Amino acid sequence: MFTKPNISGCFGQYGGQHVPPQLKAVLDELAKAFNDAWNDESFKAEYYRSLKEIANRPSMLYLAKNLTAKLGGAKIYLKREDLNHLGAHKINNTLGQGLLARRMGKKRLIAETGAGMHGAATAATAAVLGMECEVHMGAVDVKRQEINVMRMELMGTKVVPVTFGQQTLAEAVDSAIAAWMEHIDDTFYVLGSVCGPHPYPLIVREFQKIIGEETRRQMLETEGRLPDYAIACVGGGSNAAGMFYSMLEDSTKLIGVEAMGRGPQPGQHAASMTLGKLGILHGSKCYLIQNEDGTPGNVYSISAGLDYPGVGPEHCQWKDSGRVQYESATDDEAIDALVELCRTEGILPAVESAHAVAYAIKLAPTLGKDKIIVINLSGRGDKDCMQIRDALKQRGKI
Repeated sequence: MFTKPNISGCFGQYGGQHVPPQLKAVLDELAKAFNDAWNDESFKAEYYRSLKEIANRPSMLYLAKNLTAKLGGAKIYLKREDLNHLGAHKINNTLGQGLLARRMGKKRLIAETGAGMHGAATAATAAVLGMECEVHMGAVDVKRQEINVMRMELMGTKVVPVTFGQQTLAEAVDSAIAAWMEHIDDTFYVLGSVCGPHPYPLIVREFQKIIGEETRRQMLETEGRLPDYAIACVGGGSNAAGMFYSMLEDSTKLIGVEAMGRGPQPGQHAASMTLGKLGILHGSKCYLIQNEDGTPGNVYSISAGLDYPGVGPEHCQWKDSGRVQYESATDDEAIDALVELCRTEGILPAVESAHAVAYAIKLAPTLGKDKIIVINLSGRGDKDCMQIRDALKQRGKI
């Protein structure tokens, strides 16, 4: 049930290829190329070698002793994806897609980005592989993620500000796809999450599942058993899919945490699994925050990486099956959790990851000390410092 999409590229009723015929032909070519590459041991060997030499894998499994002691309940571990090269899990996927692009004879990479971490990872991948790179980013995100914009430009990438709509991640995807369609012959689109039309949800999950594979192995080595809970934030859903996929057949309870933003009012959150309904976004059927006419609705989150109206189709299937539980955290809860982790462990997480930390902080005290929680710390928070400062000032905390 939890292995691969069907022949139509669907996970249950979700996913698929809701795209024009021209793009469908390109996607079918991509699906074949990926399948061939993923069954080629030499390609896999190069990919895993790149994870070690470039991404700095395996990432550490860290026991948060001080936070555990303060909360007085379950033992808390952090899967330290924030220690990867460039500070997030995104490099796992961009290296894989970059190698696939080169194998297909492409000379140029194009991508979308919200928080800038996928953009930076794509820029680094292009630099390493000697390829041109263009990243589309909502103008709002360009302003709130200036550090990552500078990093991309330093690595030779052209950053394209997107100035229509809400000027955030959803519009960046629209813009990147439109630009890609103009240069399909020589350009490879590096999609950053488990969203979009088939085969992208499958490709990204396969390149991110290293997170859960390592976590299982490290937990067995460290504790002699698997965790009772695994928690990850969910926007499009790549870091969560990467953590959860290898644990689907285990007894570990899997919890995805969405962005509730300022609250459940329309336009004030990005909780598509919690408050969305079935719709189509970027060529994929999924749970979607939408207007009455079915078009994508306005969303909001303090986190640029979670500020997206939809979610990956595999997550939708996991929700319906009951295998994964989806919760949410507000901006305030995420910022409070971020500060708590800073002050107890000296770790500054990305605001995205802080949503998962927030839920774990509520859960841990309700559990016995014999229980174990692992949080996927999907990125570090250097990029968010100015937003964190502004949020704390608004609340009179600094």
